[in-house]
Amino acid sequence: MNISVAIDGPAGSGKSTIANIIAERFKLMYINTGSMYRAVTLMAMRNNISFSDIEGICKLTNSLDMHFENDKLIVNEEDVSEEIRLPEVSNNVSNYAAIPEVREILVKLQQNMAHKYNVIMDGRDIGTVVLKDAPLKFFLTASAEERAKRRCKEFKEKGIDTEYNNVLNDILKRDYIDSNRKSNPLCKAQDAIEIDSSKLCIGEVVEVISGYVKEYIEKNN
Repeated sequence: MNISVAIDGPAGSGKSTIANIIAERFKLMYINTGSMYRAVTLMAMRNNISFSDIEGICKLTNSLDMHFENDKLIVNEEDVSEEIRLPEVSNNVSNYAAIPEVREILVKLQQNMAHKYNVIMDGRDIGTVVLKDAPLKFFLTASAEERAKRRCKEFKEKGIDTEYNNVLNDILKRDYIDSNRKSNPLCKAQDAIEIDSSKLCIGEVVEVISGYVKEYIEKNN
């Protein structure tokens, strides 16, 4: 029995942290799809390839050898896990992630992973596009202000200086781009369970999702 868990939601809603914990708890392969788009963005910026250069971006994306080792993303044998979280990447990722051809390449890669393994994926279009048939779908959300506070705390812990208002504006900008792009916009799947984590800690959200996963496993064993 293959298990597929889809977690969608806007930037800063806690998807990655929560998906990682659930993966460890239930021995699932965690696939951070957002990190894959960040990796494309990072490599494009390194190579001075604009998001308007569709042919160049597609050629670059197809050339990248990406795989996960626990919570680390390895691209062309380089651990880029830290670098893809830098503000300059965060500020540009939505522009590259909005390119339909890039999404098509990465979605196929993500679907192939799900066919082979028991997986949990988080992103913007997992429940609506990548894992449309997943039996377990969740949509995590939180107020933009709360998400900005979380991002500021994350940057501070990494020693990155940033201003709250700048982070909030970046999140609002990303929300707009992600929700209004033509190709697979961010939206809640009809059969997804919505969880507003504005007033919940990570542990509380983990317990809610774990309850559904545990119930599914017990019913299907």
